[in-house]
Amino acid sequence: MIMQIICGIDEAGRGPLAGPVVAAAVILPKDFPLEILDDSKKLSPQERAGVSFIIRKNASAVSTGWAWPEEIDRINIHRATLLAMYRALISLSIKPDIIKVDGLYVPLTPIKAKAYVKGDTYIPEIQAASIIAKTTRDLWMVRYSRIEPRYFFEKNKGYPTLKHRIQIKRYGISPIHRKSFRFNVPL
Repeated sequence: MIMQIICGIDEAGRGPLAGPVVAAAVILPKDFPLEILDDSKKLSPQERAGVSFIIRKNASAVSTGWAWPEEIDRINIHRATLLAMYRALISLSIKPDIIKVDGLYVPLTPIKAKAYVKGDTYIPEIQAASIIAKTTRDLWMVRYSRIEPRYFFEKNKGYPTLKHRIQIKRYGISPIHRKSFRFNVPL
């Protein structure tokens, strides 16, 4: 029996007011310790970091794709998410036979692909991609917070927390804020 190469894809960063959307594509080897995987939202930041390290060290292939705030503003968050997924997919060092994507939609690809609602809760390859996407984006936001410390990106990662919205009201938007998103959320 021939083993099919399965690639999981997920994204992080659809909901924030600032920063990129990051997608990850992951192919796991058959001997990967699946018991360490979970939906990235169910893991603490420390747990995610540890599991992310193990995934990057042991996966058959890992790649990320990014869509930047300017692209999100130009083509909308849905299309930007699919673009980030496509970029992650074409950056893989191994061509998969099957692609499993978290959510409702799949990126444009000639490879057989299927979307799975809540796939990050039960499909190991998607769980791994979820963890890689989240840790990659979060790290980028923490690093960017050194450039723009006023918005506390190291804490809120660009999500519309009360403190973040107060800072937007006080200072206006930064270069990485999504101009097409609503900022007039009542405080």
